[in-house]
Amino acid sequence: MEKQEFDIIVIGAGSGGLSVGLFMNQAGFKVLMVSRSESEIGGDCLNDGCVPSKALIHVAKIVKQARDATQFGLAVDGKLDIKRVTAYIHSKQAFIRKHESAHWLRDQGIKVALGNASFTGKKEIKVDGQLYSGKKIVLATGSKPLKINVEGIEKVKYYDNESIFQLDNLPEKVLCIGGGPIGIEIAQALSRLGSQVTIVNHGDTILEHDDPAVTSILLSQLEGEGIRFLLGANVENFSSATEAVIKFKSGKKITHQLDAIFVAVGRELSLAQLDLEKANIEVDNNNIVKDSYLRTTNKDVFVCGDVAGDLQFSHAAEFHARTILNNLFSPFKKKLNNKHMSWVTFTDPELATFGLSEKQLQKQGIAYRRLEKTFEEDDRAVVDNYTYGKLVLFVSQAGFIKKQKILGGTMVAPNAGELIQELVMANSSNLSVKAIFNKIYPYPTASRINQGLITNLMSEGLTPTIKIFLRKAYQIFS
Repeated sequence: MEKQEFDIIVIGAGSGGLSVGLFMNQAGFKVLMVSRSESEIGGDCLNDGCVPSKALIHVAKIVKQARDATQFGLAVDGKLDIKRVTAYIHSKQAFIRKHESAHWLRDQGIKVALGNASFTGKKEIKVDGQLYSGKKIVLATGSKPLKINVEGIEKVKYYDNESIFQLDNLPEKVLCIGGGPIGIEIAQALSRLGSQVTIVNHGDTILEHDDPAVTSILLSQLEGEGIRFLLGANVENFSSATEAVIKFKSGKKITHQLDAIFVAVGRELSLAQLDLEKANIEVDNNNIVKDSYLRTTNKDVFVCGDVAGDLQFSHAAEFHARTILNNLFSPFKKKLNNKHMSWVTFTDPELATFGLSEKQLQKQGIAYRRLEKTFEEDDRAVVDNYTYGKLVLFVSQAGFIKKQKILGGTMVAPNAGELIQELVMANSSNLSVKAIFNKIYPYPTASRINQGLITNLMSEGLTPTIKIFLRKAYQIFS
């Protein structure tokens, strides 16, 4: 069979792979995109992650708001139809899939091969018996949910992010295993739809990569909605289809009743079928060895997205794609640098984080100040009933000439992911805090909280000496 040649081959059609492939195609290059199947185009984000989970969260929020409206005299009755919820999720996926499908990609002029790809040489792969070669190859094969190996697991009804969006019946009692973003988001959504939800997590808190000052607030809000937390604990075994034995770090054990489990304990890579050794690509502990430019030990093969072993976010994959594309065309190579990365846990309230964390600042020896502001006296928070919110910022130390800048931060509040965007811009664009201080905010927009914290910082400049100077100026010039 004759080998087909391309300027670039992209294996995997998720967020990162699509970003690379579409740009290269638009720039006039001959592109091959490989996906294991038609249904996997769009990657985890479209099929099993961001899109369906946010659709589920949207519906759950509507249901919660409907119930909350009873405090104003409205009556809400009827039983939730989970099949309608699932249909809504699938309809939103179908809409987005119109421009994330093999048919659409081919219409753009991209060659699409469906099937498992495996390397046959340094710049050569095989898909369904057909050989393809590329000047450059990008691996964007994603990851899959990590399974748990617990005694009796075969007895229980098991869901993860690849199956939870296919529900035909809403389980009455759900045990969520894992206190990370996926576990917390899905747990709250199921709880709002009507399940009794318990979260068991091996750590002593939730969202261990975020600041405890805000995770503790989110934990309190979730508990207030009726979600039960078993922290510092693990499932020891499933004694039956409806009972789990939970063991705490202290050694204490309890039994817990359930109808189903939702597992969100991490992700893993599937590399075996790629035959990476045939392309001289080294693997260490099931992670592809890469350099700071996202190149593998075969310098003509790049990694992008989850398979890079970096942050597992769709926008991180897109960032990888931009880094790779820059380095394909520019003599000025860019290293992967996550110091301006941001992420959001889409619970209600949302928890949003960006830039460098306090641990990173301390580890890197960067001088900083930690600033905190509650939403207790924020007028928009008062009328919209989220005075529990909090904003934490890390700013550089002030200097005589040196601008004071935002190094990172985190927020817990409704729509926090939107509220921090101007802070993300200031952080990534190296702006002075004065950019926030001098901005004119319409009243009472929720993002005024950002200016409020910066105003508190700027007011510290009113030292006794400055106050004396201002009084004299007032006398002279007023």
